[in-house]
Amino acid sequence: MAEKEEIVDRALDPDAQAAAQVEVAVEEGAGEKSESAEIDELAKARAETAEVTDKLLRLAAEFENYKKRMERERAISLKYAEEQVFKELLPSIDNLERAIEQGRKTDKAGDLLAGVELTYKGLLAALEKFELVPLQCIGAPFDPNIHEALAMEASGEVDANCVLREFEKGYMYKDRLIRPAKVVVAKKN
Repeated sequence: MAEKEEIVDRALDPDAQAAAQVEVAVEEGAGEKSESAEIDELAKARAETAEVTDKLLRLAAEFENYKKRMERERAISLKYAEEQVFKELLPSIDNLERAIEQGRKTDKAGDLLAGVELTYKGLLAALEKFELVPLQCIGAPFDPNIHEALAMEASGEVDANCVLREFEKGYMYKDRLIRPAKVVVAKKN
């Protein structure tokens, strides 16, 4: 009975199984070389597996670092995307400040007006570099997609349902409407 229990214990214990296999290999003698070769192959396979696992873990870590780095760079790019626009607008602000200063020193409104007009043109040119353009509305047929009608007036200057005056310019950014033009639409007399 004790022998049976010992056999069951060995069967359930992996270390005991390995020891039993080594004992059998030593007892057989002739099979020692082939089992030794198998053990060497097993050790090599385990070493290769460990090496491949290590490479895989390093690659996964490297990829995670790459993803984090790309996300950081993307966030920084989005955060400072408007920087170039502001750099282009700063000269217009400087010109307006100079015009205000000059207006306080002189009584000539013509010179001040000329300076402000130049600044306005410079500001529009800066915005056009970034593809922000004003809509040309006066005389154009009323389009509710790009115009916001504030009133209707009888007029003989333009055709009915055409824009008579602009209260506020509309602007397009590339192919998207940024702000509709606020207009007065002509109606029949």
